Amino acid sequence: MGVIDEAARKRINEALSGWRQGDCVLGEHWFLFRLEVEAPLTEDAAHAADEGADAGEAQVRGFMVATQTCDIVRGCSERPFIEVCPLVKVDPERMGEIRRGRRPNYAFVPGVAGHGLVTHLDRVMTVEKAVVAAWPRTEGCRDDGDVRLLSLALASKRARVAFPDDFVALASNLMRRMASKHDKDSDEGRALRVLREIRVRAAPSWDALEVALTFWFIRNDDEPHFEKRAWDHYLDAWLGRLPKGGRFTSIEGLVQTLDDLTARDYVESDRLDLDHLSAGES
Repeated sequence: MGVIDEAARKRINEALSGWRQGDCVLGEHWFLFRLEVEAPLTEDAAHAADEGADAGEAQVRGFMVATQTCDIVRGCSERPFIEVCPLVKVDPERMGEIRRGRRPNYAFVPGVAGHGLVTHLDRVMTVEKAVVAAWPRTEGCRDDGDVRLLSLALASKRARVAFPDDFVALASNLMRRMASKHDKDSDEGRALRVLREIRVRAAPSWDALEVALTFWFIRNDDEPHFEKRAWDHYLDAWLGRLPKGGRFTSIEGLVQTLDDLTARDYVESDRLDLDHLSAGES
């Protein structure tokens, strides 16, 4: 197939002018992947390996465009490719976790959530813009708030910190507690589910010989108390599972809103997500 002409490029650019990061295509589509024939990791890969192939395809329910909007609408001669991630079906409980940002290998997409679909960020495929230009577009984000949340999910996927082993050992008791209680119908389980996020700061740094840890359990603005109990009730129990030891000479914590944190507090801290709290289960 030859290089497309100027008229075709113009049609592609016009077709993509309304697309934005997070927009989707629904229906039967195929995700293409390379595989390790000697040691396939999934059923789809194993089937392809059995057929003697070194590449395979898996049927998916659609795709979400992961490329930034500015690159989508840029001319296809300058930016000829678009990255897409597959849409997958999840149950309502998992959907809620993903919407709250607790599953960083997925992202919540409001425009397809009504179909029970989210996007799987671990799986990325590159396609030419001409392919996307032929797809019927389903709007993914409906307002600026949706756009910001999706951008945060995409950024968090690529920017997750690798916590030091001794911190993971220190926090293992708290991790197990939160992982076991998070989905339970209990006071503590419900309290965990209404937190926006959990962040930790290591001062002066994660590599220092002596480290002071500060945990922020960030709540919503409208939850100054949770089910008539002060947040300190839960905070004391959580911090009690973090015994000082080794390099970690000081451990403090606060339950606060985003407005309570300074910009410095936020950018100098790292997010703890449910994948970390459950030792990487997905």
